[in-house]
Amino acid sequence: MSNFKSIVERIRDLEGERRNLLLEIEELKKMADSRAKALESEVSMLREEVKSLRILLGAEDTAPPSEVGHKKKK
Repeated sequence: MSNFKSIVERIRDLEGERRNLLLEIEELKKMADSRAKALESEVSMLREEVKSLRILLGAEDTAPPSEVGHKKKK
């Protein structure tokens, strides 16, 4: 009978840990979503800044970022 009691106790402990882990996962997902949204906003602002600087400096709008500041060889 003591073996059965220990199994029941182990199941209860594991169910409790499972609940806690599921709650932690949900909280971490919310944090990750929040961080992703903040990064999206920051990237958008940086893109706008690059666009404004290109216009200010008279750079071509069609030039890919890898070509900006590099002269092409003829």
